[in-house]
Amino acid sequence: MTDNKTLPTEIPTLYIVPTPIGNLGDITQRALDVLSNVDLIAAEDTRHTGKLLSHFGIQTKTFALHDHNEQQKAQVLVEKLKAGNSIALVSDAGTPLISDPGYHLVTQCRQAGVKVVPLPGACAVVTALSASGLPSDRFSFEGFLPAKSKGRKDKFLEIAKAERTCIFYESPHRILDSLADMLEILGPDREVVLARELTKTFETIQGMPLGELVEWVSSDENQQKGEMALLIHGYRANNDDNALPDEVTRTLSIMTKELPLKKAAALTAEIYNLKKNALYKWGLENLD
Repeated sequence: MTDNKTLPTEIPTLYIVPTPIGNLGDITQRALDVLSNVDLIAAEDTRHTGKLLSHFGIQTKTFALHDHNEQQKAQVLVEKLKAGNSIALVSDAGTPLISDPGYHLVTQCRQAGVKVVPLPGACAVVTALSASGLPSDRFSFEGFLPAKSKGRKDKFLEIAKAERTCIFYESPHRILDSLADMLEILGPDREVVLARELTKTFETIQGMPLGELVEWVSSDENQQKGEMALLIHGYRANNDDNALPDEVTRTLSIMTKELPLKKAAALTAEIYNLKKNALYKWGLENLD
């Protein structure tokens, strides 16, 4: 067992250690001290983490802990902690557990009475939000967008009327499809920020109305590469207090393709507990 006098506590501890999301200079001195002095580093990808450790001259042994083995291996690490070892948990980049492995390990540690100490540090969500220009008093991190179009549209419908800033991660090979789905549900005027390659050489933080953003990203292949976060401005009600929610009008529009407007309005009103006359009036004014 390592002499833990160089660690903040002599009690066997699981340390949650953020690592840089791009620029290696963003790692903290405290993180380096912990990584250098724990008995073991649990890493999402030991090869990736090995390069980081080599850069800083750290020789601590690593242990693979990723999405595919965490539920099985977490108990192994808990037993090592209970035996007197201290362990650092890292992901490939940023703060562990934020769309990265670690939940099962931390949960089992807390259930077993093992001390868990989080270190502050790099996190793409907060980094993107701080420079986005969007309201930051209320926000939610929604993780990665669903891989399929229907799932994405359902998610956008879910947050369409949310007044908080909503933040998603997205993969470069799906960014155009995701923006197209977002445009269909949220409309061209919703302000959206694309934060790409944060802290890296080609960092981009660009915000504009969604319709313009779709055109901008589509016209520049460079903006379709790298690690991405999408930040969506919260819903702002217009001056018409009687305006129908987008989800309601979308449902009505779909129903009128198979049913007379009067019947479609009645069914939609029953689904959403609204007055059918308001829906019928909206249909007359907005549908062919």
